[in-house]
Amino acid sequence: MKILMVCLGNICRSPLAHGILKQKVKDKQLNWIVESAGTGDWHIGEAPDRRAISIAKKYGVDISGQRARHFQPAFFEEYDLIFVMDRQNFADVCAQAANKADLEKVQLFLADDIVPDPYFDDNLFDPVFQMIDKRCMEVIETMSKKKE
Repeated sequence: MKILMVCLGNICRSPLAHGILKQKVKDKQLNWIVESAGTGDWHIGEAPDRRAISIAKKYGVDISGQRARHFQPAFFEEYDLIFVMDRQNFADVCAQAANKADLEKVQLFLADDIVPDPYFDDNLFDPVFQMIDKRCMEVIETMSKKKE
């Protein structure tokens, strides 16, 4: 299973989701690959936001080695699932899909809701971490049941 987490700049939400799910997958000894990207291209090559690194570290997740990259249409072939953090990310990713099979890989990470962008509000980093952490456990449970 190859999963891609996508947000706007690939420096806050998707790196957190990438790091949290990757850690949980490792702890559960699952053979999944988890990575991330952003729909915007202005942070390519940069580390995650220092506040995202800090909140992840607080909960035992190291995302400091990640580097931002830009979503590419080729990712539809590379990944089994593409989770996006909000509706604009959903629209931006879907706009690059070549066919129905590509579109079927794209899902809102929280199903019916969005993960708020904490970039402009320091107080959102902890609640966003908790929200993502909870959903990552649900993803593992759901995907593990599908494999049975």
